[in-house]
Amino acid sequence: MSLSRFLFLFCILAAIIGLAAFIIEISNPENTVLIPKYWVIFGFLMMITIIAYVASMFGIKNAGENSVYIILGSVIVKLLFCMSFVAVYLLKFKVNSVIFATEFFSLYFLFTSFEVYALLCNLRHQNKT
Repeated sequence: MSLSRFLFLFCILAAIIGLAAFIIEISNPENTVLIPKYWVIFGFLMMITIIAYVASMFGIKNAGENSVYIILGSVIVKLLFCMSFVAVYLLKFKVNSVIFATEFFSLYFLFTSFEVYALLCNLRHQNKT
């Protein structure tokens, strides 16, 4: 999967998730369903996913035998950045921990699963040739 195709499909996925969150937010204005600064978290996870994918693609194309280490390294760096973001967020905002964990990790796992799917498409393409 090329970078342009990844970005196109990823933007479609992000638009669907964002539209669902927006509909949930406006359909229930008296109760706050989304956590404070939800869209900041959404944007952060989008950007960190794109950066991790680009780093992984660089590793697949240029690193040869070390490509596995680069892919795993980018996933681990993404996880560490997300954990740091969660720590800073929880220190700054007082939120219900169950709601926060549900919203943050659902976004994290949706974006990460799409990234892994795209990487597997690239690795599968290499094995066929």
